[in-house]
Amino acid sequence: MADQTHVLFVEDDDVIREATQLALERDGFAVTAMPDGLSGLEAFRADRPDIALLDVMVPGLDGVSLCRRIRDESTVPVIMLSARADSIDVVLGLEAGADDYVTKPFDGAVLVARIRAVLRRFGHAGGADRAEGSAPAGGLLTFGDLEVDTEGMEVRKAGQPVALTPTEMRLLLEFSSAPGTVLSRDKLLERVWDYGWGGDTRVVDVHVQRLRQKIGQDRIETVRGFGYKLKA
Repeated sequence: MADQTHVLFVEDDDVIREATQLALERDGFAVTAMPDGLSGLEAFRADRPDIALLDVMVPGLDGVSLCRRIRDESTVPVIMLSARADSIDVVLGLEAGADDYVTKPFDGAVLVARIRAVLRRFGHAGGADRAEGSAPAGGLLTFGDLEVDTEGMEVRKAGQPVALTPTEMRLLLEFSSAPGTVLSRDKLLERVWDYGWGGDTRVVDVHVQRLRQKIGQDRIETVRGFGYKLKA
């Protein structure tokens, strides 16, 4: 298991859980599958997986609450699984700290592609092997009382450290690379979430909201009909 990517999968439907576990294992992942949120939390703490897949509606401790508990302890990537694309649970999951979501029923190949996309950008979050032009090459950038260290991957506001998840850090790096330039939601999905296809822009909107809460509500400006920009 040491050489494999370890996935924690929490799903209460026996058929979906077993079929998805087999599909992921065929693609080379090591999988710990749990039927409810409480056992999922115990497995997370015991095994420290590389990524967590959490169904929203699981007994004991629902997926959104489990995501919050995980996010309190770790920045490990989290993908929520939701039965409805228009469900409020999608937004709640993202606000709880999830990095992405997949709508059920899902194709196994799509799920694997989304897992690998998340893992790629988390590998990049430390500063290695970034796509050309996707973030500053390095140095200390200052925007008012906000400091972004693109080499040390650290952020300070008014001299105080700001704790960002890897996804939030990637998003801030994109804004920092082009202050004052409007970045569309589609462009941010492509660069931060590594989507080579159209994605749900709610993922961007919720992460921008979370980032604003940490670096200042007025630091990122909404440009209606176009996207967002970082105030220089």
